[in-house]
Amino acid sequence: MTIKPDKVFLKRANKLLKKNPQLKKAYAELYDKLSHNPFDSTLHTHPLTGELKGKYACSLTYELRIVFRLYDDIVHLLDIGSHDEVY
Repeated sequence: MTIKPDKVFLKRANKLLKKNPQLKKAYAELYDKLSHNPFDSTLHTHPLTGELKGKYACSLTYELRIVFRLYDDIVHLLDIGSHDEVY
């Protein structure tokens, strides 16, 4: 699968990783797993409802989520942050 991060996602991810450099390894591993199988059980990927219907979320850490959309073979990364920030 191809990963395409949104501009907003990149900005938020860069800010988050700069502030928390210890997350870089987990972020790289998640990115790799998403490119191979966005429904890998370790990602805890789940469909969203309500205003975010049609999108999915997976876990970077216990507190941090990544929201993405799937179409064809593209994982379009939309947002990253805490549960309250992205939902």
